[in-house]
Amino acid sequence: MARFELKLPKMGESVTEATLTAWLKQIGDTIELDEPVVEIATDKVDSELPSEVSGVLIEQLFKVDELIQVGQTIAIIETESQDQPIKKDYIRASDVVLPYKEKTPDELTTVEKSTSVITEMLDEIVDESHNETSDKFYSPLVKSIAKQEGLSLKQLDSILGTGKEGRVTKSDILNFLSANPHPAKVQEKQNEIIAPVADKPVTPVAMPTSVNGANEIIEMTRMGKLISKYMVASKQTSAHVQSFIEVDVTNIVKWRDKVKDKFFNREGEKITFTPIFMQAVAQAIKAFPMINISVEGETIIKHKNINLGMATALPDGNLIVPVIKNADQLNLVGLTKAVNSLANKARTNSLKPDDIQDGTYTVTNVGGFGSVFGTPIINQPQVAILALGAIRKVPAVIETPEGDFIGIRHKMFLSHSYDHRVVNGALGGMFVKYVAELLENFDLNQNY
Repeated sequence: MARFELKLPKMGESVTEATLTAWLKQIGDTIELDEPVVEIATDKVDSELPSEVSGVLIEQLFKVDELIQVGQTIAIIETESQDQPIKKDYIRASDVVLPYKEKTPDELTTVEKSTSVITEMLDEIVDESHNETSDKFYSPLVKSIAKQEGLSLKQLDSILGTGKEGRVTKSDILNFLSANPHPAKVQEKQNEIIAPVADKPVTPVAMPTSVNGANEIIEMTRMGKLISKYMVASKQTSAHVQSFIEVDVTNIVKWRDKVKDKFFNREGEKITFTPIFMQAVAQAIKAFPMINISVEGETIIKHKNINLGMATALPDGNLIVPVIKNADQLNLVGLTKAVNSLANKARTNSLKPDDIQDGTYTVTNVGGFGSVFGTPIINQPQVAILALGAIRKVPAVIETPEGDFIGIRHKMFLSHSYDHRVVNGALGGMFVKYVAELLENFDLNQNY
């Protein structure tokens, strides 16, 4: 027998670590070549890590939610091949202890002192109510609810669990609280007056939300937490301003209707409006290269490559931004294949870290959700993002050599958000106007 080390591989130029989100195989399970063993997640994408050998999983070196560095060994697989000594060059996550220096009372800030007082009160309540031990298992969420509502361990043990192996679920404890209103000792403690520390005003500290049968606690997904963090950071970083322009895309609609069947028969791909819009954006960036930049401190980085991010909906409703590399070098067929491939990978959760790296400008289609236009948040460290609104049939004034008349046209809005620290209104406005002109002058007779 030989022992094989399954390591976290390099997953992209800027990816140095990943979080273990789930074990797909347990100790003792047989593993086939290329069969997924573990799920990992970087700060942008989730993926499965397949085995490079066939064998039996004999050791798991990390637990769920632990952080793994590129090159670290995740698991040991025993194979049928000739004995080979295993290199003990890995470090278990549990072996790593980070140094911690506790602050002295004089080093604490006013808010930390106030928070410390409240924490001690809450801990006192839990210590009073839970100084006994229990053979039952309670999830962190159930324990948190019990702590907030001041339930004793005896009361918690009395709840009939409906979960696996009789475990108490969130619904069980909420139903218990609804049927047996409990005088919350926590609230009584919180209502006590806390004197200001060192005669300074105390900043109010947010208290835990009271949980009852009328409210539902929904924990944010890992992706939701990351998106929340990125969106707030982007608004705090960039001075967002917007320019809007209405575009007549009647020629594009007519051209696509005319060629879509032949296109599919010849290329094996469905052509949507997205690659047509991406082609126009790539051309506009070549005309206005200072929109294809990023900011680092007080310097501007002008990117040579035009890598277009394409905001795409995931099955769970979240968004991810896969990137079309060197989009200006692709013709319409190449862009169509790239758009369809990345969209399919996003829908099937099979995007790789490289698929979402190195974007220099982003396009998002808010029209897919019925929105006429929107004000998208910039995808850092980029400085601009274009939102495509819904295409609608509207009455419009049509100018001809014979005079003006009213006709039905297909129109849409383009919404351009840009970072006013480095992109002024003239550049931001001229760029989106140029995109509009490219779309309105689309040649009905062009080949693909």
